[in-house]
Amino acid sequence: MDTKTPEKLPYPKAVGFIVTNEFCERFSYYGMRTILSLYLRDKLGYSDNGATVIYHTFTMFAYFFPLIGAMIADGWLGRFRTILYLSLVYAAGSVLISVTAMPPVPFPQLPFTIIALLLIAFGTGGIKPCVSAFGGDQFKLPEQEKYLGYFFSLFYFAINAGSLISTFLTPVLRSDVHCFGDDDCYPLAFGVPGVLMVVSIIFFIAGRKLYVVKNPAGNVLGKVASCIGHASLKSCKTKDKREHWLDHADDKYDKGLIEDIKGLLRVLVLFIPLPVFWALFDQQGSRWTFQADRMEQDIGSWTLKADQMQVLNPLLILIFIPLFEVAIYPFLSWCKLVRKPLHKMVWGGILAACAFIISGIVELQLLPTYGTPVSEGLAQLRVYNGYPCNFTLKMADTMDNNISIIIGPLGAYEKLDIVTENEKQLSYSLEGAPNTECSNMAFSSYFHLKEKTANSYFILHERVQSFVDNNDKAIDGVNVRFLSNIPKVANITIEDVKKNRIKLNITSDDFNQKKIERGTYDVIIDNQTVIRDFAFKLGAVYTINVHKDNEQTYHANPVMITPANSVHILWLIPQYVVITMGEVMFSVTGLEFSFTQAPASMKSVLQSVWLLTVAFGNLIVVLIVEGNFLDAQWKEFFLFAGLMLIDMLIFMLMAFRYKYVELRSSTEDLAVEEIKLPEKLPQADN
Repeated sequence: MDTKTPEKLPYPKAVGFIVTNEFCERFSYYGMRTILSLYLRDKLGYSDNGATVIYHTFTMFAYFFPLIGAMIADGWLGRFRTILYLSLVYAAGSVLISVTAMPPVPFPQLPFTIIALLLIAFGTGGIKPCVSAFGGDQFKLPEQEKYLGYFFSLFYFAINAGSLISTFLTPVLRSDVHCFGDDDCYPLAFGVPGVLMVVSIIFFIAGRKLYVVKNPAGNVLGKVASCIGHASLKSCKTKDKREHWLDHADDKYDKGLIEDIKGLLRVLVLFIPLPVFWALFDQQGSRWTFQADRMEQDIGSWTLKADQMQVLNPLLILIFIPLFEVAIYPFLSWCKLVRKPLHKMVWGGILAACAFIISGIVELQLLPTYGTPVSEGLAQLRVYNGYPCNFTLKMADTMDNNISIIIGPLGAYEKLDIVTENEKQLSYSLEGAPNTECSNMAFSSYFHLKEKTANSYFILHERVQSFVDNNDKAIDGVNVRFLSNIPKVANITIEDVKKNRIKLNITSDDFNQKKIERGTYDVIIDNQTVIRDFAFKLGAVYTINVHKDNEQTYHANPVMITPANSVHILWLIPQYVVITMGEVMFSVTGLEFSFTQAPASMKSVLQSVWLLTVAFGNLIVVLIVEGNFLDAQWKEFFLFAGLMLIDMLIFMLMAFRYKYVELRSSTEDLAVEEIKLPEKLPQADN
C-alpha cells in the first residue's frame, strides 16, 4: 500500500507582521480601556454605576461590530482591506478621544467622547474577526496543524503582551504626569495608545507582500440567513420529513452551503451559554477597578494605582499559557479531568465563578471601611463644635429618653441610626462649659432630621447652623470640608511644604466638600500653620473645625467622618489569579475551537459570533447594573458567581454531546489571490 509522507512546510513569515500588528493594536485598545472607567467618573462626572454602564456599553459595541466586520470581509473587501480600512477609523477615534480630553479644546467633552468611543468600537470590532482568521489563513491544514496551534498561543501571547505594557503604563501617564493645570494627564494617557494604533497600521502594511489572501466568499451572512429562512418556511408548510430541517432548502440552495450551515449551527448552539463568562471577565475594568479604588494602595514607598491592578491579568496570561501547555493540561489529562477542548472551557467557567466568590468575600471585608451609609428608614445626625471648649448636648433619643453628651473642643458628636420616616424632629439644648469662652452660651431648638440624609449642625457665632453632610467614601483621593467659626473671611490652604505645592486653596466661608490627593500636608490659615504634617489618608472624609480666638490665633481639629481605606489592594491578587486561569482555559481554547470547527467558507463569521458572545456578556452587566435591584456590591458579586455556575452546568451537558469535526485537507481550501495595495484594486471583471 502506497503511503504519502505529509509535506513539511516552513513556518509562515507573514505571521510575524500579523502578531506585531496585533500587539500594537491591543496596546492601544487596552491602554485606552484601562483608564476609561475612571475618566468617565472623575472627569465626565458619572457615578460608579453610570461609568460602569457606559464602560460595558462601549465594550458591548466593540464586540458587536465584529459581525459587521465579518460581513465586510467575507462579502466585499476581503480580510486584508477590511483590517486596513477599519484600522484607519480606529486610529481616528483614538486621536479624537485624546484631543477631547484636553481642557483647552473647545469641544463639548461628553458628546465628542461618545463619538470617539463609537469610532474605536467600530474600528476594533470590525477588525477583530479578521485578524485571527487572517493569521489562520497563512497555514495549510492538516500539514501545519501543529503550527496553527502554536500560532493561536503566540497570537494570544501578543494580545496580552500589548495589554500588559499598556495596562501598566497608561495609569502612570494618567496619574503621575501633570498637564493643563490638572493633577493628572488623561490627554497623554489616551494619546500614547493612539500613537501605537498608527504604528500597528504601519506594521500591517509592511508585510503585504508575504500574505496569503483568500478570495471573499461573498455575503456569507446574507446567504446563511436567507437559506435558514427559506428552510424554516418550507419545513413549516410541507409534511415531508427530511433528515435535517435545513435539507428543505435544497431546492434553491447548493448542498455544500447547506452542509456548511449545518456545521455552523452545531457550533453556534454551543455558544449560547458563553456570554455569562464574559459578563464576569470584563468587570475587571469596571467593578473590580472601583473595588481596588476603595482599598489601601501603598506598597512601601510605591503606590499601586487602582487601574494598574488590571496589569495582573496579562502578566499572569504570559506565565500561564506556557505553564498550562507543558504542565497543567498534561496533568489534567492524566487525571482524566480534561479530554476534549470543551472540557477545558467548562473548568474555565467554574474558575471564573470562584473568582467572583473571592471578590464577594473581599467586598464583605471592605464594608466596615465604607463608614455608615445613609439608609432607608434611618436618619443621621452630626453636631460639630466650632469652639475650643466643651458643649453639653441634651436631647431625647429614639425611645424618648433624655440623654446627655459632651462634645469636646472643636470635636463632633454623631448618631447614625435614628429611626425616621420622611422627617423627624428632636428637641435639644446645648450649653457651654463654665469658666470657658463658651460659659455664657446656650441654645435650644429642634433638630430637623430627614430620612436617608446625613443631617449636620455646626455651632458657630453664637448660633447653630444646619446643612446636609456628605459622608460618601472618597474615591481616588480624600474629601475635606472646612467648618470655620471665625468673624472675618480668611484664606485656607492645604500645602505640601516640602515640594512647595498647594493642594487646596479656599476661603473660610466655603463649607463645601473638596477633593484632594492623599498625602502628608500642612494646613495654613492666613499664613498661620494650624496643622502640621497631617496624613490625609486615601478614601477618608474629613471635616476640619476651625476657630479664631481673641488673641487672633487660629485653632483647627480634623474629624474623620468616614474611615480611610484599610484593606490592602494586594488582597485582590487571588481573584485575578483565579479568573486568569479561567481565561486561559476558556478563551484561548474557544478561540482555536471556533476557527477549527468552522466550515472553510465561514471562519470569519464564526469568529465574529464568538466575539458576539462577549457583547452579550457586557449587555448582561448593563442590565443588572441598570436594574439596580441589589443594594450592595457584595450581593452583585455573589449573584454573578451563581449565574456562572448554573451556566457552566448547562454548557457541560451540551459539551458532552458535541461531535468534533475532523480537520479538512488544505486542498479543499478556498482559492488564494495575489494581494495588491488598496489604491490598485483589480478591475470588477477580474
